[in-house]
Amino acid sequence: MTSIDQVVARLTGLHPKRIDLSLDRMWRILAALDHPERSLPPVIHIAGTNGKGSTIAFMRAILEAAGRRVHAYTSPHLVRFNERFRLAGPGPGTLVSDHALAEALAQCERANADAPITVFEITTAAALLLFARNPADVLLLEVGLGGRLDATNVVERPLATVITPVSLDHAEYLGDSLGKIATEKAGILKNGVPAIIAAQPRDALAAIERAAACLKVPVRIAGEDWIATEERGRLVYQDEDGLLDLPAPRLFGRHQFENAGVAIAALRAIRGIDVPAPAFETGVMKADWPARMQLLSQGKLAALVPTGGELWLDGGHNPHGAHAIANALADLEERVSRPLILVMGMLATKDCLGFLKAFAGLARHVVAVPIRDQEKSLSADAIADAARSLGIPAHASGDLPSALMATRTFDVSPAPRILITGSLYLAGEALSANGTPPE
Repeated sequence: MTSIDQVVARLTGLHPKRIDLSLDRMWRILAALDHPERSLPPVIHIAGTNGKGSTIAFMRAILEAAGRRVHAYTSPHLVRFNERFRLAGPGPGTLVSDHALAEALAQCERANADAPITVFEITTAAALLLFARNPADVLLLEVGLGGRLDATNVVERPLATVITPVSLDHAEYLGDSLGKIATEKAGILKNGVPAIIAAQPRDALAAIERAAACLKVPVRIAGEDWIATEERGRLVYQDEDGLLDLPAPRLFGRHQFENAGVAIAALRAIRGIDVPAPAFETGVMKADWPARMQLLSQGKLAALVPTGGELWLDGGHNPHGAHAIANALADLEERVSRPLILVMGMLATKDCLGFLKAFAGLARHVVAVPIRDQEKSLSADAIADAARSLGIPAHASGDLPSALMATRTFDVSPAPRILITGSLYLAGEALSANGTPPE
């Protein structure tokens, strides 16, 4: 039987560009498939630069705690391609089976008839087929890149749209300013459909508000229409409908209080989805999203950490994400003080120096690694040079196991806190090597 990875590799040859933002190819294949986008469960459409996956994880956990059946489409995957497609269950949803995914991809491949199409587009078409065929109460649909011309932007009237924090990323596709990037993200807004907007830089918020005004979109903005804050270790959320005093999110970091707040704001903005207060509490405590400040306490890589040390994993890969990680590490430092060592890999398309600046004065050492099987990976030497330019001692290593072994030679006390970071691709590599892939 052909593996999913083999199918994806074959589909890669249909279009020479990995990213080519356009909706023309999507409309063509969806017409050939008899428009599955018109038969979807009610959709919540999520765009943004950072926090999309965590926000979806909170929404899914809350909705499932309320007894709702939930589909979710996210990207990229960490270890298995199937992670992108979560089908509603009774109870918690499950990742799509190899058989069902292969069947949907094969149908899309036949409908496409060898015409040019990107892998993400044909993958999205397969996802819409799967979601249309399987009953659910809600579909959480994550934008792949941008919003306006993203392959997911084919839903005419979602229940709501959500824009998580916008920052500079993918400038070569979305524009070289926050305003331009935010305008692309705001392309998912729909006339009269409520939009929930996370805390944004001023220029980004201004661009989103302009787009919303043109479409007469009712907006709910963080800090204006609702607030979500940490108070005495709890999540306190308040909007016009009242106050929720909730436990701290299971996902670690100050930014996760904000992501949980966005999820709550979205679900409370949608009329017709009645979520009881206990479901918010259960969902916040149960939400799980791998490679976001994830503690790896067991596994093959965890066994290589110096005795008594900690191994953490986060797929953050831009300066905004780096600051969120640095804040989370500062919170850990307040609890238990340990020297911090970064094991870092990054794509050449990302802002390596900007990412590392968040850790200047915090990281004791950087061990740089290449990302396996990624032709756009920055060399370990380039990352190490960038770290040294900021005054952080650094050296290059060949792979994750050798990098972790190298940390055993560092003269630090007490045992270090090691963070693998810089790329979701590296995070997936780490979970695979550790023997703890997402389920």
